[in-house]
Amino acid sequence: MTDDTEGHEGATKSRHEQAPGSTRPNTGLSSHTIRAMPARTMAQEHFPQTQAPAIGDTNISIAVDPVALITTECITVTSAMRKHARWAHSSVSAILGGGPSMATGSDISRLPRQNDRGLGNAQTQLGPAGRIPSGAVGEDDSLASRWGLRGKKGKSMQDNPLLSAFARLRNDLRSYTDIRSFDIPSLLHPFLQVIRSSSTSAPITSLAIVAITKFFAYNLIDRDSPRLSLAMQLLSAAITHCRFEASDSAADEIVLLGILELMESMLSGPGGDLLGDESVCEMMETGLSMCCQTRLSDLLRRKAEMSMISMCQTIFERLKSLEIEAGEDLGVLEADDGEGANVVMNDPAVNGTAVGLAAPEVNGSASTGVVRGAKQTMEVHNGVEQPSENLEGSSAQINPGALNPTLPGSTKNPYAAQMSASALDLTQHSEQNVDESATIKPYSLPSIRELFRVLVDLLQPHNRQHGDTLRVMALRIIDVALEVAGPSIAKQPSLATLAKDDLCRYLFQLVRSENMALLNESLRVAGTLLATCREVLKLQQELFLSYLVACLHPRVEIEDELGIDPALYEGVPKTPKLVRPTASPQASSGRSTPVPIKERQKLGLEGGSRKPDAREAMVESIGALSRMPSYLVELYINYDCEVDRSDLCEDLIGLLSRNAFPDSARWSTTNVPPLCLDSLLGYVQCVADRLDEDPIYQDYPNTKRLQEQRARKKIIIRGATKFNENPKAGIAFLASHGIVDNPDDAQSVVTFLRGTTRISKSVLGEFLSKKSHVHLLEAFLDMFDFTGKRVDEALRDLLNSFRLPGESALIERIVAVFSEKYCGNATPEGIANVDAVLVLTYAIIMLNTDQHNPNVKKDKRMTYNDFARNLRGVNGDKDFAPEYLQEIYDSIKSNEIILPDEHNNKQAFDYAWEELLVKARTSGPLTMCNTNIYDADMFSATWKPIVATLSYVFMSASDDAVFSRVVLGFDQCAQIAAKYDLTDALDHIIFCLSSMSTLASDIPTNTSLNTEVQAEKKSVMVSELAVKFGRDYKAQLACAVLFRLIPRKESKIKDGWEYVVRIWLNLFANSLLAPSFSKSEDLLDIPPIPLQPPSQVIDREQRSSEGGLIQTFSSFLSSYAADDPPEPSEEELESTLCSVDCVDSCPMTKIFSKILAMPSQSRQSLVLALLKQLPEPSSPAVIVVRPDRTGPAPIRTNGHRANHLKPSYDPSVVFVLELATIMATRDHGSVTLMGQAVADALQTIVRDAANVHPLVLARAVFYLLYLLNASQDHSFVRAPVTLHTIAGYDQSILEKASMPILNGLALCIRDPSPLRNEITNTPDFWSIIRSLHTLPEAAGKAFDLVARVVAGQQVAVTADNYKDTVSLLNGFAAAGSVGALGEQKRDKTARRKEKPMKPAKPRENEVVDRGFQAVVMIYQLTNKVPALIKQSHLERKEAWLAYWSPIFEALRSQCLNPCREIRHQAFSCLQNSLLWPELASADHQEWTAIFGEVLFPLISRLLRPEIYQTDPLGMSDTRVQAANLLCKIFLHYLVLLSEWDGMLDLWLRILDIMDRLMNSGQGEDLEEAVPESLKNILLVMADGGFIHPPSDGSPPTELWEETCKRVDRFLPDLIAEIFPQVNAPPPDAKPPEIEHKPPAEPAAAQEQASKAQPPPAVEQPKEELD
Repeated sequence: MTDDTEGHEGATKSRHEQAPGSTRPNTGLSSHTIRAMPARTMAQEHFPQTQAPAIGDTNISIAVDPVALITTECITVTSAMRKHARWAHSSVSAILGGGPSMATGSDISRLPRQNDRGLGNAQTQLGPAGRIPSGAVGEDDSLASRWGLRGKKGKSMQDNPLLSAFARLRNDLRSYTDIRSFDIPSLLHPFLQVIRSSSTSAPITSLAIVAITKFFAYNLIDRDSPRLSLAMQLLSAAITHCRFEASDSAADEIVLLGILELMESMLSGPGGDLLGDESVCEMMETGLSMCCQTRLSDLLRRKAEMSMISMCQTIFERLKSLEIEAGEDLGVLEADDGEGANVVMNDPAVNGTAVGLAAPEVNGSASTGVVRGAKQTMEVHNGVEQPSENLEGSSAQINPGALNPTLPGSTKNPYAAQMSASALDLTQHSEQNVDESATIKPYSLPSIRELFRVLVDLLQPHNRQHGDTLRVMALRIIDVALEVAGPSIAKQPSLATLAKDDLCRYLFQLVRSENMALLNESLRVAGTLLATCREVLKLQQELFLSYLVACLHPRVEIEDELGIDPALYEGVPKTPKLVRPTASPQASSGRSTPVPIKERQKLGLEGGSRKPDAREAMVESIGALSRMPSYLVELYINYDCEVDRSDLCEDLIGLLSRNAFPDSARWSTTNVPPLCLDSLLGYVQCVADRLDEDPIYQDYPNTKRLQEQRARKKIIIRGATKFNENPKAGIAFLASHGIVDNPDDAQSVVTFLRGTTRISKSVLGEFLSKKSHVHLLEAFLDMFDFTGKRVDEALRDLLNSFRLPGESALIERIVAVFSEKYCGNATPEGIANVDAVLVLTYAIIMLNTDQHNPNVKKDKRMTYNDFARNLRGVNGDKDFAPEYLQEIYDSIKSNEIILPDEHNNKQAFDYAWEELLVKARTSGPLTMCNTNIYDADMFSATWKPIVATLSYVFMSASDDAVFSRVVLGFDQCAQIAAKYDLTDALDHIIFCLSSMSTLASDIPTNTSLNTEVQAEKKSVMVSELAVKFGRDYKAQLACAVLFRLIPRKESKIKDGWEYVVRIWLNLFANSLLAPSFSKSEDLLDIPPIPLQPPSQVIDREQRSSEGGLIQTFSSFLSSYAADDPPEPSEEELESTLCSVDCVDSCPMTKIFSKILAMPSQSRQSLVLALLKQLPEPSSPAVIVVRPDRTGPAPIRTNGHRANHLKPSYDPSVVFVLELATIMATRDHGSVTLMGQAVADALQTIVRDAANVHPLVLARAVFYLLYLLNASQDHSFVRAPVTLHTIAGYDQSILEKASMPILNGLALCIRDPSPLRNEITNTPDFWSIIRSLHTLPEAAGKAFDLVARVVAGQQVAVTADNYKDTVSLLNGFAAAGSVGALGEQKRDKTARRKEKPMKPAKPRENEVVDRGFQAVVMIYQLTNKVPALIKQSHLERKEAWLAYWSPIFEALRSQCLNPCREIRHQAFSCLQNSLLWPELASADHQEWTAIFGEVLFPLISRLLRPEIYQTDPLGMSDTRVQAANLLCKIFLHYLVLLSEWDGMLDLWLRILDIMDRLMNSGQGEDLEEAVPESLKNILLVMADGGFIHPPSDGSPPTELWEETCKRVDRFLPDLIAEIFPQVNAPPPDAKPPEIEHKPPAEPAAAQEQASKAQPPPAVEQPKEELD
């Protein structure tokens, strides 16, 4: 007894102790059950090959010997049994491990045979000596008395077989050291006897179950264990037929908990895949029964559900393994169902009543397993306790139900209802249920299919025996099955059929439930089903999603919210596209059964009103689906692009968009808007993630074909809509678009009408029944095949296509045509003729109305006799066959002829579902796609509601997390739109962000109160816009997002530029955008645009920080008195700084640089957007906005207050013109595309000078000239017209616009080109320069223009501009007279200091320099004169006057210039010009005018006092220079003059000039120079023989006489000095010899005049003056 006690205590101790690392959950079991739980320790050294435990994923080791552990478990069970009253008198052998103490000879001989049957062929493989383990037998009867063990009344009792089995096991284990070699059926045999024995109590059964569970947990049973397969079948049969005496419910439930855990361990353990199909079915049926037993505790039922989920995970995971084993030929699994064909699993029972469809019996009737015991207990049938009052005694059992599945080869158990609890031998029971010779095939598709079928059957919504709790449990298990093996289920035809038909049918009805638990689970399962099996659920998915859309899409207008522009959310659809047009109202004919609206919502396909929680659950379901990356793409290509399918993708996006608006929380929950927003953003994220992926086209539908299908679908929808309104117009529309081939062909029309589901059935019935459409009705009925169908069946087919009209005449026409078509070529048997069919059809219609009209009472409805009576004698004067009429009557009574579109009840749903299944067979599989080739078309169809939702949420949100997600959504939408060239989407995004930034207003902001604040060497312009923008965080965020979104997408923007331009204009007008933004200085070589000056400038640095309140108040009073705006507050200044920071953070310059690099086609839209911002031509160029209150008049740039009668300056207009010009002149392509538009805009402003501010006008003129230069190959800007417009400006306007005008002109004539020639030959060009050259600031630029014409790379002086050129150069030279003042000042300074005057620096004055250069250029024109004369074709005199005279006049006038530098240069140039070789010729005498028109007037003016007074010191030298010049020129041309008739008069006038110079009395230099010059002339003339004194008494010549006479007046001694012979001796004296020389040749005269060449100091003009 001591050993036994110690062993028992040790076992008890081991049961209480658990390893520290145990992860076993607390199941809430009773204390005695916890004691029986397995310890979580194992010795690796004793059992080194232990595999992973069956339960859990952790490797568990034990620290005791496995054999000892098993022995301890045996002692634990037997100890508990002995404490039970039934086994209280057991023998000593039960304790010591021997055989039965009082076994008879027959018993001893029988036990080995029992062992043999129990262990089968294990004899040859078990035990070290090849023997079957057995216990000792045949001990002495006196053994019991020797130990003092007596029974009642002093008698010994035999050991119970249950105790004996444990004794034998202990005895057999003594010879084993390695438990892995022990026979597993023998190991489990005693424990299984206890489990199946009805005489054991619940605690004892629990100990046996715990022991077996421990064996699996510690891996004492592994894959290599002997006869593991047989052991698994025995164990499965035992636990599914467990019996025990019922005691208290807690102890009973502990047994059930142990069974659940053991079943989990078996399925997931090493031998789980060895179980057969029937074993798995029994185990699953047992588990389901526990889940359904409402009398069990909630904890147990929940545990049973969790166990079922776990076991189903394992079972359906095996389906994937089977799929891998079968390879590509999955039909092998279906073909291997021969042995498993009879595997049937009953639906579980609830409280003892089997629910669901009864499974067929297999191998005989079902066993109840009722036994009798010593005391009344409970019967557990299908795991459900039931009272058994009529039994003498009862026990608790677990039986799979109506079916008692047995393994192959098993026989019915004859002891099931007869065995006594005191004499139960489960060895026989087990043996008779297991045939070891049969090969057990591991479970596969049959059991998996059966389990799936039972679970689906539990979902039947109209089976009242199934409660919602049971359905929820089944849904949870099904969900796990789909999660584990959904794709595999879809690939197995038998499983896929269950999913497509029953599962979907039940699910789509359960989602209409108001029970939230049921609805949530239904939606979850539906979502998982579609996520894993949607490839075979094309039409089912459409039905499900259509219902959700119909339920969730609100028919409520979006309420306008203050501060949110309705244009931001225009794209949200008001109704889903799947909503079909309602049938036209018809008078009730009784043929359709009216259903109350509530019933329609419950049973029909329409959504109706759902509770808020239900809506939230549906939204979550849609969100879960939409989060799959390819889900919405699949919807798009499978539904939106198919003609007969709904636009599910668009509808889902529209649904999510509409419910993302905050107001949707009113009819749902507050969680719905963020859930929908998250789903929308998830959709956008998925598309954005695929942007950079390589497109995959293989095995996917062609995108172009899908686009064509979608376009065709849109046409059909429009045509069907028109048909439903006006059938004739609809047919015409469809024919015009090629949908109907020929509207006059009946076959073509009816083919379309029957082939589309978008036609209203009522309208179609009305259309076909018209008298004029009989040919269409006949063609329509020709499309039906009524062969072999009864009249009512044929009528059903017909009325499924359209609804009968309400008028009897129309019905009669349809019935008549139907009767003819029904009879066809041969009248059906039993039908006399067409008339019989006609009457019978009417009768059927009346019967259908009578039987199913709710307004008709049941007792008043037509009976069969009434129906038959009405048809007497109508079948060719005979009656129809009674059987025929009876079949028709029964069919109509039980199944109404209905039109599903107009009925919403269960019958209609079933009918529609059958139709759906029929269509599904031909619809093909759903196209699964994992590519981005459809993203462009899909996003193009769905972006509007998305952007609208993002905009609305952005404006209404206040949470940073929401802002962050929305901003990211905007950015991703823009990326997608740019990637796929969806310019309308990108433009709308820009519009939304621009609107939300508040900067894109088309109304100019008030800038009259703008104040510049200077501080810390920085200045900031405080304006109304800057303050408002700085206070609005959302506006700043929208602005920042916008300008971070635009980079790299500039070329994709079209209409969106309009809003960007508005922002730029408003920022620029308020000094928030730097003037250098447009890079005009670099691109146009023009200064930045001047901004409008502020109303006041406040310098805060100059103020004392100690001024305090008094100074602030004083400042306010002073500004009030001066009519100035008040000084900005600190808050306004801070807001302005926020605005500045926001704008500075935007990459404006980067964007503009990218714009300039864009192709010209991409810039065109920006230019058009810019020009759109210009005012209308009929209005002033700048719109002046009157401020709300009278403010101070802004200071104009000229320092005066603005005159409101004149146009004010708006820099925004200049900004627009400048950007447009830059864009249009970027390259040749840009000029071609945009030049005309920009030129028109510029010319409009240039021509409206009176209404345009001068600054705007000046810049516009420059831009126009810049464009003119860039568009030389185009004719949209004509230089003469433009110059004429400019030349016509008032002088005041020209002066204000002088520099831009001259800069533009300089640009046009900079390089040799046809444009340069055209401009320089235009009189208006010279008129403009002439008007501006006197302006100090413009003179330099004007001179450069003229210099480019005269001395450029290619001289542009022509006959047309020659005179203007000379005139302007003369004017520049004359302007240089201001240099005389400086010269005279220097002269005075030099005289006071009595020092020689320092020579003035050459050209130290710009004006003098220009004058000097002008003189040189005038001289250079002499090079062009001969060519111009030759080209002019004028007469010589006219030509000479036209080309030589202007040069001489100009030089002559500059010889009088008060500035010595210019005057001296003019004299040099004049001399050179007068000596020009081609000037004079013997062929003409026009050149002689150089004396009378040039030299004589020059000297005459030099002799004037007023001329002399302009330069008293230098003018004397000029007179001497003029006299010398006259003499040189005369001598140079003396030869030619000698042949001229006017020689004498010319000479005499020269002498008179000399006389005047000699007697002018203005200096000794002149008195010395004149005699010398005259003496030189006379000597030359005498040498040349042109003048000589008289000789030989010859009379003197007239020339001589006049010369002597005139010279003697002012130089009386000069003639005698030169000609001494005049005073010679008398005539008789011999005169000196005089050599007679011939007249000098012209060459000699030229030699004589060589002294008159210009001095070397004369400067030549530069080749290029830039």
